[in-house]
Amino acid sequence: MRILVVEDDNDLQASLAEILRGAGYAVDVSSDGIEGLFFGQEYPLDLAIIDLGLPGLPGLDLIRKLRAQERQFPILILTARADWQDKVEGLEAGADDYLTKPMSLRELNARVRALLRRPAQYDEQQDLLRAGPLQMNLRTHEVHVGATELGLTPTEFKLLKLFLQSPRKVFSREQILDSVWGINAFLGDRTVDVHILRLRKILKPHGIARMIITVRGSGYRLSDNAESEGITPA
Repeated sequence: MRILVVEDDNDLQASLAEILRGAGYAVDVSSDGIEGLFFGQEYPLDLAIIDLGLPGLPGLDLIRKLRAQERQFPILILTARADWQDKVEGLEAGADDYLTKPMSLRELNARVRALLRRPAQYDEQQDLLRAGPLQMNLRTHEVHVGATELGLTPTEFKLLKLFLQSPRKVFSREQILDSVWGINAFLGDRTVDVHILRLRKILKPHGIARMIITVRGSGYRLSDNAESEGITPA
């Protein structure tokens, strides 16, 4: 199990790291929010312990950015603030639990063990991509609209996955070709247009073909609302 500790008090950071390593965990440490964000984005973590009063990037902002990424893990807040509003803000930002400093080492260990029993919940969430009534299970390679399963080819699955992983992002035809077919595929833009048309035909009976939107002069994107300003369904 790998735990990230983001705490700018060097003495407390060292104590926490020592305690957690003594309990058998691998521990990464950081003293500011920006470096903490790097660890959270680049390292395969099982838990993060985050102080709210961080330099560089405040703890609440760090939690929000971590919660915006695809890969998820439990987050425990450390705060010296006893005000319940600060704790509520932390939980609303996406934290799973909090501890008020100074804390007992016994309670810290208990909270960590309790949070590490939850990963199955996060694994299940990471396997699912959703947009509107669409749901894709990355583990089983199933795509549903409500209770109805869609029969997609592997290429159609990869194409829809690209959109679901970055909703509202506009992809150029070249970006789609590289992501779905690979950078060494010698295919023209028409290949993308044909497969977008096929995917729309599959979605049309369910009333959601217009979720795949043409952005004039740019490419395609996915949206829950096909009537967005400045965009024309094609």
